[in-house]
Amino acid sequence: MEVSVNYLSVIVAAVSSMVLGFLWFGPILGKQWIASMGWTEAEISAGREKMKKEGWKTYLIQAIGALVMAYVLSHVLVFATSYMQTSGLMAGLTSGFWMWLGFVAPVTVGVVLWDGKPWKLWFIQSGYYLVSLIVMGIIIEVWM
Repeated sequence: MEVSVNYLSVIVAAVSSMVLGFLWFGPILGKQWIASMGWTEAEISAGREKMKKEGWKTYLIQAIGALVMAYVLSHVLVFATSYMQTSGLMAGLTSGFWMWLGFVAPVTVGVVLWDGKPWKLWFIQSGYYLVSLIVMGIIIEVWM
């Protein structure tokens, strides 16, 4: 079977993840996220200074991660549409959800279990990945 990946949709999906992250951890849930992280004012100030100097590196690495995630999700969608006889909006939505439930949710719960962070932080961070994977799945599937 020939795998058909629409690379433009992968790029757009990755960009959507970055935009969502900017909004999610900024105006939408930024204050709650910072409070849940337990950062002091000094740590917040130091983080802002570091972002001014080296923020491009952080965004570049995150963008590469988003590209990898979108690329892998595109292969999951090729499998879903080819073998599972599923397509359209629901294929993108359900594939994004199952990737989150099977891989992201179990791995990220360690922030609560081992790092002693509050459940609220897990819901904020994990929720971002849930929405991001669903949006990416929909974008990739609609352009397939």
